[in-house]
Formats: sequence, C-alpha cells, structure tokens
Amino acid sequence: MQSKTILIVDDESAVRDMLRVALEMADYRCLEAENAQEAHALIIDEKPDLILLDWMLPDVSGVELARRLKRDELTSALPIIMLTAKGEEDHKIKGLETGADDYITKPFSPRELVARLKAVLRRAGPSTPEEPLTAGQLVLDPISHRVTINGKSVDMGPTEFRLLTFFLSHQERAYSRSQLLDHVWGGNVYVEERTVDVHIRRLRKALAVGGHDRYIQTVRGTGYRFSVQTAEKV
Repeated sequence: MQSKTILIVDDESAVRDMLRVALEMADYRCLEAENAQEAHALIIDEKPDLILLDWMLPDVSGVELARRLKRDELTSALPIIMLTAKGEEDHKIKGLETGADDYITKPFSPRELVARLKAVLRRAGPSTPEEPLTAGQLVLDPISHRVTINGKSVDMGPTEFRLLTFFLSHQERAYSRSQLLDHVWGGNVYVEERTVDVHIRRLRKALAVGGHDRYIQTVRGTGYRFSVQTAEKV
C-alpha cells in the first residue's frame, strides 16, 4: 500500500524537522513548506493527502490559507489539521470554522499527532481516481492509462491524457487557461497560456471519433469547458 503524503506548513524549521521525523517513523511521506505561497505550489503539484498547517505564518496566515483552500472546489476536500500554540477556545473555534478538520495545540506528543492524523484520514476516506471516467461513449481508465471511444483505443500524448482526466473529473464548469495550467501542468512550471490552446486542439483531434470533440467547448472571455449537457443540446 502506497504511503500517504503529508504536507507540513510551518515557518520554523525545527518544528518541521520534528514533525517530519515523527511522521516518517509512522511511514508517511512528507513535504515541507515555510509559507503559504510554497504550500499552495506543492498542493497543486504534489496533491498531498493531508496538510498540517501552522496558525501563524508570515504574509498569509494559516487560517487564511485554510479558508482559501476550502473555498476552491479543487482543494475543498483536502483534510487540514491546524497546529498552533494558541490554546484559547475562540482560536480553536475560528480554526474549525474555516473548515479545518482538527486542531492540535503545541506542545503535543508525536503519538498524539499520528493518532489524530490517522483519524482525520480515516474520516476523509479514500479518494477514488481509480474508477473509470466517462462521457457518452468516451471512457478513460486511470489504472490502465487507456482512453477508448465505442470500445476502440484512442491515442493521445501524456499532456492530453492529463488534460482529459481533469476535464472528465470537473465537467460542466468553465476554467481559464491559467487555472488549467495550474491544475494540469503544475504551479511551479512556467508555460505560456497559449500552450493550453495547442493541447486543446490536439485533444479535440484525438476525440473527433464519433464527434466527442464537441464536448470540449470554448467559453468566450474565459477559457474552456467540458460539457456533455451543452453538447447534446446543439
């Protein structure tokens, strides 16, 4: 079974080191960030299973980062445990009201941390990108990494495959080129926005079998949308 990935967000390196050692001993894979900007880039690129988020961060606070993540449809289900030295009741309530799944006050024992973390991951449940994604006669199987239309294999490049996976997982909503770059290419990769158009054209060409390219629609002034409902009305 693959290890769960935990993102540790704390501006104190000594705290991050302590947390990393405790979690690695419990067979978790750890990522580290010292501020909200680093954390957001890692969330986009690495897609961790849970975030350990310090209340007090430079620039953007942990509470504000948690609020932003919970407002974004793409990260709203990501479990968050707040870490803080503030033990007052109102701070705990504020942290939980932002959408944090649990709250641990420093100092705490490694055993308590791991136990609370396991409980939150259990409640969050397994994400299931293993299930085939479908639209009409189009089927994408993430396990075999195959795309078929009417049972016949469709060839496409790795970027087009990732783009199609994203679209099939987020149907009926318009996304800007910038959003697509963040979620398909990754937050730390510099790519011109027009590169998205190139790969959209390639993906449409691959999906032209049976007219499935009509599901990828250009939204004027915004970007692109994958919609079976709109396509069926045309």
